[in-house]
Amino acid sequence: MLKSSACFAALSILIASSAAAEGELNLYSSRHYDTDERLYSDFEEATGITINRIEGKADELIARMEAEGANSPADILITVDTSRLARAKNAGILQSIDSPVLEELIPSNLQDDDNQWFGFSQRARIIFYDKETVENPPATYLDLAKPEYQGMVCIRSSSNTYNQTLLAAIVTNHGPDAARAWADGVVNNMARSPQGGDTDQLRGIISGECSISVSNSYYFARAMRKDVKGLSQDIDKIGFVFPAQDAEGAHMNLSGGGVAAHAPNKDNAIKFLEYLASDQAQQYFSNGNDEFPVVAGVPLAETVAKLGEFKADTVNLTEVAKNIPEAQIIFNEAGWR
Repeated sequence: MLKSSACFAALSILIASSAAAEGELNLYSSRHYDTDERLYSDFEEATGITINRIEGKADELIARMEAEGANSPADILITVDTSRLARAKNAGILQSIDSPVLEELIPSNLQDDDNQWFGFSQRARIIFYDKETVENPPATYLDLAKPEYQGMVCIRSSSNTYNQTLLAAIVTNHGPDAARAWADGVVNNMARSPQGGDTDQLRGIISGECSISVSNSYYFARAMRKDVKGLSQDIDKIGFVFPAQDAEGAHMNLSGGGVAAHAPNKDNAIKFLEYLASDQAQQYFSNGNDEFPVVAGVPLAETVAKLGEFKADTVNLTEVAKNIPEAQIIFNEAGWR
């Protein structure tokens, strides 16, 4: 997506005029990365707007905003994964906004059709494998269900939002019957009962508990950038595949946010979301947390660039979000715990 000169001008005004805006912004965030501190401090310095943060788990923040209702002080909710953004919208705690800057810079498939939430960074959901023992790794997500991989796969639980959105994307791209067959097949191919986080799936390859695993790209890139216990020392043992390169492309997990339904500082909230789409903020997402920017043309961090070029799935995430409830039913029917 090309960036218009009007959008560049709007962002330049936002970042350059420290005296142009003032007041405060109440941010509810489930992002827990130390590197995000620069996002907040630079925005405060550029605008004069003070950010007040409430941090917690996504479900807890959503429940809190629901309970607070019209009296909620929240201006913005920032969270990870399409499923949680959809949950927030369905709970009625976000509102539609009008921002030509966001409309221009954020790809249409990475924003809510009603402009209630927008994606600001991405992580590819990748298939990893033991290079010593797996000669023909799965080339697609559907391949993970093939009988030849029986007893080889480590993957997270069905309650994990990353997996919920992945299965919802499979429903969207391939239909519910293919999604059911996939869930049944993966359950049959599990090397162990689902446990732990994404990093634990990668550690399972190092420990020999499994030969194939599924994880978001930034966990692997992080282990290349700094020491991650039980992973970095033997990371060369692990190969990876960007799935479905001859089909829909690799599934992209989203981190994003929206303006709260009863935001007392709505204008400041929109300014902050527009700042997150600036080149400066987009580079922070990549350099600080090994994520992929959503804005075209923003340079990648060295560790992210090392993963190589790939085709990303451009499915509309609003449509994917609609299939998340069906995905959970499929998980339950497959016995995926």
